Amino acid sequence: MKKILIADDAGFCFGVKRAMNIAWNEVTSTENEKIYALGPLIHNKQAVAKYEEKGLVTVDEIGQIEDQSSKMIIRSHGVAKKIYDEAEDHGLEVVDTTCPFVKKIHTLAKKAYDEGKQVIILGDASHPEIIGINGWCQNSAIIFKTLEQFKEIDLDKSKEYLVVSQTTMNEKEFEKIVEYIDKLDMNINIENTICSATRVRQNSARKIASQVDAMVVIGGRHSSNTQKLVKICSESVDTYAVETKKELEGVSFDTYEIIGVTAGASTPDWIIEEVIDYLSSL
Repeated sequence: MKKILIADDAGFCFGVKRAMNIAWNEVTSTENEKIYALGPLIHNKQAVAKYEEKGLVTVDEIGQIEDQSSKMIIRSHGVAKKIYDEAEDHGLEVVDTTCPFVKKIHTLAKKAYDEGKQVIILGDASHPEIIGINGWCQNSAIIFKTLEQFKEIDLDKSKEYLVVSQTTMNEKEFEKIVEYIDKLDMNINIENTICSATRVRQNSARKIASQVDAMVVIGGRHSSNTQKLVKICSESVDTYAVETKKELEGVSFDTYEIIGVTAGASTPDWIIEEVIDYLSSL
């Protein structure tokens, strides 16, 4: 039997758990009324499927909502201000499940923009969270992902800047960028907006990866925080990234005695438990 070590911090974070609970209450308490979600509730298709079985309809844009008197769920990643305006114009009732940590960044970005500052966002430009944040400063933000990209930004000494980050940003990369900015003679204010759940999960993954022969990281392929856990673990040990236990069935763990397990912030407990049960049976 293999020895299985489970990360102290794994699975649903506060923001995701809150969003999923709110959404579940909506889909289970409403009869004969469609509930729409603007984009997948979370980056975990197995979890989303359970909600869609209860009647949730996932759409990519407000124009796809047929009944203009329906409820529309804004997911935990948050959206741009114009989405709220569009929903109001269409007469939709908004069920806002935006993570409070993300809401804080919206407020910071809007305030900085209103004060005439240039907003800089550290993160993945194509991620819905970043798209939403950018929408609170009139899509004027400078967006970059690495220190190398930041060095290419043509900064203006006459301007004031605000730097914020994606809540799931790799903290080590963020620290490198902060260290570089501190050496510049520029008016740049930095807000560390990496959420505490991301921080503890990354530290927990890093710690357990140093104690095992292999790591299994559970989470959605499109989950930013999950993929960062994969990167952190793979720097120390052989790492297998899976969405469900089924993907492990063809993997040989014969050469590993101790296997570590962690999971992204949008991975439900039941998926984690299935993986642990499978590994424990080897």
